[in-house]
Amino acid sequence: MTTAPARDVVEIENLSVTFATDAGDVDAVRDVSLTVGAGEVLAIVGESGSGKTVTARSILGLLPETALTRGAILLTSKDGSETHDVVTLSRRGLGEVRGRDAAMVFQEPSTALNPVFPVGWQIAEGLRAHGDYSKKEARAKAIDVMRRVGIPDPEERVDHYPHQFSGGQKQRIVIAQALALDPGVIIADEPTTALDVTVQAEILDLLRRCRDEFGTAIVLITHNMGVVADLADRVAVMYQGRIVEQADVRTLFSAPVDEYTRQLLGSVPRLGEGRARTADRAGARAPGWQEATPVVEARDLRIVYPGRLRRPDFVAVDGVSFAIRPGEVLGLVGESGSGKTTIGRAIAGLTKVTGGSLTVHGAEMNGMKERAFRPLRERIGFVFQDPASSFNPLLTIADAVAEPLVVHKRAKNPQEARGRVDELLEAVQLPKSFGDRFPHELSGGQRQRASLARALALDPELLIADEPTSALDVSVQKRVLELFDELQRELGFACLFISHDLAVVDLLADRIAVLYKGELVEEGTGEQVLGAPQHPYTQRLLASLPVPDPDEQALRRAEWDRLR
Repeated sequence: MTTAPARDVVEIENLSVTFATDAGDVDAVRDVSLTVGAGEVLAIVGESGSGKTVTARSILGLLPETALTRGAILLTSKDGSETHDVVTLSRRGLGEVRGRDAAMVFQEPSTALNPVFPVGWQIAEGLRAHGDYSKKEARAKAIDVMRRVGIPDPEERVDHYPHQFSGGQKQRIVIAQALALDPGVIIADEPTTALDVTVQAEILDLLRRCRDEFGTAIVLITHNMGVVADLADRVAVMYQGRIVEQADVRTLFSAPVDEYTRQLLGSVPRLGEGRARTADRAGARAPGWQEATPVVEARDLRIVYPGRLRRPDFVAVDGVSFAIRPGEVLGLVGESGSGKTTIGRAIAGLTKVTGGSLTVHGAEMNGMKERAFRPLRERIGFVFQDPASSFNPLLTIADAVAEPLVVHKRAKNPQEARGRVDELLEAVQLPKSFGDRFPHELSGGQRQRASLARALALDPELLIADEPTSALDVSVQKRVLELFDELQRELGFACLFISHDLAVVDLLADRIAVLYKGELVEEGTGEQVLGAPQHPYTQRLLASLPVPDPDEQALRRAEWDRLR
C-alpha cells in the first residue's frame, strides 16, 4: 500500500456528461466528484452503462462532439507546475496535455495499435509530437521504454509490427506508449479483460511497477473485482451515472455500505463455490451414467497446423485424451495458445484432426468428410466468445436464432420458426419482443443470452461454449451462468465449457481438464484440480487468479512471485 499522496494530480468537481441522441438527451454521468493523488491507484467499478468509462475519458477530453460536459476536471502536471481545466481547454490545449500530463491505455490493444507501422515508430510518435527529439533519440527512448515494460530483445523488436506480438505483449506496448512521456496519471480502461489469468497477473505487476518506479497515478476502469483487490488503493463504485460509494480498498471489500456494492461483490464467483453444485448434479443423475457411451471421446488426439512460407508445422494439440459422457460438463482451462479452442472447433467439425482418434456421437472425426459430418452437426450447439461478431448485424435476433432451424430444414423460413424462436428467447429470459431487435440494440449480456438461444435451437445433445462470459460484467456474468446451469440441468445436454476463468469453470463443471502447450497436464474434479493441484502449471494458473479479497490476494501474489 502506498503512503497518502501529498497532492492531487486529478480533481473532478461536479462532472455531468449528457449525450445528444436522436431519441433525446441521455445523462451518462451525473454530479461526479473524484480526486486521484500522485502515485495512487483509483479503481472505478460498476456494470456496463454505469458511466465509468465516460468519466475516465473526460479526464483526457476524449468524448465525442455530441457530448455536453459540465463541471470541472483539474489536471495537474507531474511536477506540479501547471494545472489545467480540461473542460475549458481548446483542441490545441488538449493535444498538449494528452500524453504529457495524462495518458490512456485502451481496452483492446489490437485496435489501439496501427497495423501498418512498427511499434517503435508508434511509441516514438508521442515523443516527436511533444518534444524536440531527433529520430535517433526517439528510437533510443522507445527501446528503453520497451525494455522497462518487459518486452524481450527490444533493440530488435522495436522494428516489428503489432501482429508479430502476442496479446499480452501488445498490451505492454500500449502501456509503453502511455509511459513514453512520463505522465502524472494513466487511465487504464479494462486493461486485462481479454487476457489469460497468467498474462493478466504479469500486466498487473507491470502496472504496479508504473506506480512504484515511475510514480504514476493510475485510474483503473474494470469489472474484475479480483483485479481491484490486487492493485487498487481506493475504489469508487458507479451506478447509473452516479458514484454510490467511495472507500479505501480494504474497507470496501470488508464492509460495503451501499446495497449495489454488496450486490456487485456478491456476484463475483469464488473458488470452491461450485463443489456443492457438482455434487447435486451428480446425485441427480441416473445410476450407471458414468458407464454410458461418451458423447465425445479423444484418444491421443493430435492437431497440427501446417507451416507456410518455409515455416515449420505448429503442433496445437499433442496426445490429448479425455471423454465427455451424456449430461456431463467438462471444463477446459489453459492460457491462450494451449489448444482449448482448437479442440472445441475439432469437435464441431471446424478443424481437421491430424492424428489419434476423436469420436463425436460415435463418429470418427479423423478423416471425416464434411458431407458425412453434416447430419451430426445439428446435434451440436456452439456458443461463441463474442456474440457481437458471431451475429449477422443485418439480421434481427429472431432471424438469427431461426437460422439453424431453416438450414437444417426444421422450418421453411424464419416466419414459420417464430413460435419456436419465441420459446427459446423466453427460455433464456429474454422478452420475445427482443426478437424484432437487431444485435446492436442489445447489451452484451442480452446478446450472449440470444447466442445461447441460437445454440439450443436444435435441441443439441452436446454444447460447446467457448469463453461465453469473458467480456461480461460480473453481475451480468452471474445471471448468464445461473441461466446456463439451469438450462443444462433441465435439458441434460453434455457440454465442453472452455474458459480461462477458474472460478467460473469451478461453478459449472463436473470435471476440469488443464491444457498447457497442447498437452493435457491434469484432469479431475474441481476439488482435486483446484483444491490440490499437482502439476506446476496448474499451481501457477491457480496462483495467478486474482481473488476479491485484498488480504488473501496479497498472499496469492507472493505465491505467484515464488512460482514464477
